[in-house]
Amino acid sequence: MISPGMSRLIGMLPDSLIKFLANKLLYGYIRKYANIKVNGRENLNGIQKPMLFICNHLSNSDALVLNTAFKDQDLAFVAGVKLTGNVLTNLGMHITKTINIKPNAADKDAISNVVKHLKAGNNVLIFPEGTRSRTGGMIEAKKGIVLIQRLSKATVIPVGMSGTDKLLPINDKDMALEDFSHADVTVNIGKPVLIPPKGKEEDRREYDDRVLSIMMKSIAELLPESYRGVYR
Repeated sequence: MISPGMSRLIGMLPDSLIKFLANKLLYGYIRKYANIKVNGRENLNGIQKPMLFICNHLSNSDALVLNTAFKDQDLAFVAGVKLTGNVLTNLGMHITKTINIKPNAADKDAISNVVKHLKAGNNVLIFPEGTRSRTGGMIEAKKGIVLIQRLSKATVIPVGMSGTDKLLPINDKDMALEDFSHADVTVNIGKPVLIPPKGKEEDRREYDDRVLSIMMKSIAELLPESYRGVYR
């Protein structure tokens, strides 16, 4: 991995050079350590932009893997602002389009930016859980994804990913100590999620809960049983 001294040196370079080095370093790690298999590309045939991709979240390598798997989709990733403080993730944000959001907060400005990006005809990928799973199994999602879809009218595409928890395991003591290992990574792309209409007797909260459950279960269906967590 990148040493603290190397990271400080890289941080002093011009942005264009940081981007060049980040591409070489990080995608070099992905090519060396990740055996990536992508299934379900045919489910994107005929789907017009904007597409709102939703995926389970396992590792700081997730965006790199997904950017490789969806290199023809020109994705923007919604990422927590705290990631800019970590060497690896900060470099990753130099080579992926990102829309920053404050974790565990009602970040109205960020949500507005995501909606604007989608309405402009661009694709976005969000990890609805809001943080990486520490067990590998899916955890409760945040409701912001429901609001984003409602306001943008984007087509929701579920993605189930497994193996990145082994590719770059979480180190809760210090993200800078996380290290790559050889791993098989599977990315399963599902069919567009059908968003049901609100029932006449259903209040907004009940409806949002139902839509969120539908979205998250569409991801869980694309995962091995051991990764489904609360959506098993």
